[in-house]
Amino acid sequence: MGEKKRKSENKPDFIFGKKNYKWLFIGLAFIAVGFILMSGGGSDDPNVYSDAIFSWRRIRLAPTLILIGFGIQVYAILLNPNKDSNSES
Repeated sequence: MGEKKRKSENKPDFIFGKKNYKWLFIGLAFIAVGFILMSGGGSDDPNVYSDAIFSWRRIRLAPTLILIGFGIQVYAILLNPNKDSNSES
C-alpha cells in the first residue's frame, strides 16, 4: 500500500487534460491562420497605391478567424477535463 501511495505522490498533476490541450492547439491554429490571411497586400514600390489591403479576406475573414480562435481558447481553458462526457448524471 505504501509503494502505491509513493508512486501516486510522484506523479505530477496537470491543470489541463488531453482535451484541453487539443482545443488549445485548435484555437492556436485558427489564430495563426487568421494572422496569415491578414498579412500581405502591400506594394513593392512605396509610391504605388494598392487597393489589395482592403480585400474581403483581410477585412472580414481574417479577423473573424482570429476571434473564433480566441473563443476556442477560452473554451479550452474553461473545459473541465475530469468531467466524463459519456456519462450523463
